[in-house]
Amino acid sequence: MMDKRRLHRELLKQVFFNMDCSKIPVRKEIIVEMGENPYWPGYGTVTIISDGPDGYSSSSSHEKNPLQYAKDRMSEGFDGLRDLSKYKLTIK
Repeated sequence: MMDKRRLHRELLKQVFFNMDCSKIPVRKEIIVEMGENPYWPGYGTVTIISDGPDGYSSSSSHEKNPLQYAKDRMSEGFDGLRDLSKYKLTIK
């Protein structure tokens, strides 16, 4: 019984590591979600997502004025890792 599980797991690993990652669509997005907590008026979450053939990256931050924070980050342009001015802005 254990040998079948181990074999199955090894096959899954082989398939996963041999996948062609160059066909992964590129997603660069800044998502602003306003909070609904009455004790934190004006606060929300800003999530920055980058996904594509080079890998996946995500960060999020809880901010007092999330829309202004996102606009400021986008206007900064290159932040040392990525050019945020090219990201799509989504407001929820």
